[in-house]
Amino acid sequence: MKVNLFIDNKEVKSDLYQEVKDPGRLDVVVGEVAQGTVDHVNQAVQAAQKAFRSWKKSTVEKRIALLNQAADMLEKESNSLAKIVSSENGMLLNTTKGEMVIAAAALRNIAGFAEPFFQPKQIEDGNSWVSVERKPLGVIAAIVPWNAPMVLTMQKLAPALVCGNTIVFKPSPFAPMGVSVALQKIATLFPPGVINVIHGDGRVGAALTTHPLVRKISFTGGGPTAKHVMKAAADSLKAVQFELGGNDPAILLDDVDVDEVVPQLVSGVFRRSGQYCFAVKRIYIPKNLYNEVYEKMVILTSQFKIGHQLNEETTFGPLNNKQQYEFIKGMIERLKESGVTVTELGEKVEPENWNNGYYLHPIIVRDLPADHELVTSEQFGPIIPLVPYETEEDVIEMANNTEYGLGSSVWSKDFERALKISRELEVGLTFINGVGQSPLGSKHMPFGGVKQSGIGRENSEAVLEEYTSYHAINYHKR
Repeated sequence: MKVNLFIDNKEVKSDLYQEVKDPGRLDVVVGEVAQGTVDHVNQAVQAAQKAFRSWKKSTVEKRIALLNQAADMLEKESNSLAKIVSSENGMLLNTTKGEMVIAAAALRNIAGFAEPFFQPKQIEDGNSWVSVERKPLGVIAAIVPWNAPMVLTMQKLAPALVCGNTIVFKPSPFAPMGVSVALQKIATLFPPGVINVIHGDGRVGAALTTHPLVRKISFTGGGPTAKHVMKAAADSLKAVQFELGGNDPAILLDDVDVDEVVPQLVSGVFRRSGQYCFAVKRIYIPKNLYNEVYEKMVILTSQFKIGHQLNEETTFGPLNNKQQYEFIKGMIERLKESGVTVTELGEKVEPENWNNGYYLHPIIVRDLPADHELVTSEQFGPIIPLVPYETEEDVIEMANNTEYGLGSSVWSKDFERALKISRELEVGLTFINGVGQSPLGSKHMPFGGVKQSGIGRENSEAVLEEYTSYHAINYHKR
């Protein structure tokens, strides 16, 4: 399979193509992706700018209708797109099929907020009339990661377009194919130049984030990259929206039912092999429940079957790329050298293929200090520390003692008690007795973090604020 650049509703070939390999079978090439140049970036942005002149004048009703058609198309193509994405990013096929459902829902949900949002606020007295209105920004640069690429792409596409902006996407080189194919299909519904897709190295990314016609950069990924993007945006004072990493604490209170809570925690830790932003990254446990929780987690985690993501027997897939694989392996080696208890679990589905992919066992770590590297950093992989605590005051302080602030969870039979602690946490999101949003939460929770976990929000009606500016008009009657 060969994927080209996509500019002004045309496929654009390149002089250079990069292989995309299956992270679960490194000897398999999933496809080839065209690598753009700085000139291609300029072509894409110019096409988007040209399209913006007319697209911004389209009615909100038309934009909503087109996004709903895009959601229909995603649903129709979901099985084929899911297979491409799983093959390139290593996520279980059923997980990616679920992602397709969420991606289509994101288009519809965000489109549904637009009509009331764009109603101008008008105030009048005997002397004057004021109208406060919303306008699109212009060309948006959107940079999406590899771990949940379809959802994260649609969460940027929907608000940008329904607000009247045009957009240039740069997918991750570790999962560029599925989203590119999807965007090219969706783009046929829209006027030429409204949706554009480029691929390439750091020079291409820098050209996009510094282009003078780009008005805003929406980036999901790691903090170090975000800092480079922010510096690039500073010269022309571009707006930025960042959804970055997290070090999400799960706080168990002393009244929890261990048998009920631990299965949800195991899922919240190890889904996508730990490779998602709001995965549980550290678990705080009352001392009197510590051993019981640990033993239950070991039993459940040992049941994972580790193997290729398209194998129906597999319940735990590979890591996505060599860099992340080596990072986690190095962390494991340091943990073992430090003398803490490192428990590697799970069963190999295809032992003969183990060294042909980025495979690791899910790991539980206990008996480590609260300031250990594993507790204070974002591992973004299948390894979880269990930290004991004595008082609620202690655990709140430990949970907040980080530069991250994306998600969190609090577990208790007492809702009011859990709610009180939730409100003490320095994060953008807290889930009580769960990990992740319910369907209601997916629609209405602004998604994003505080501190070094991000700037701005995605999802809910709040995201429309990110892609528009105020325009206030004052008529003087006298």
